[in-house]
Amino acid sequence: MPEIGRTLIALGVLLVVVGGLVLLLGRTGVPFGLGRLPGDILVKRDGFTLYLPITTSIVVSVVLSAIVWLLRR
Repeated sequence: MPEIGRTLIALGVLLVVVGGLVLLLGRTGVPFGLGRLPGDILVKRDGFTLYLPITTSIVVSVVLSAIVWLLRR
């Protein structure tokens, strides 16, 4: 059971670090691009906004799958 706790803590720390990097890159003006990829749907109407990040979700999924695959090797 302690292995699960350590794994969850490591994943939490990793998420905080990645989130911090994303925020830092966004503030420094580095073009990060996630959320504005071709294939992401944005509909703006009066009093209504619909955002469906389809392509961004696929890219994030592929990257995370590759990382997990590399860690399990």
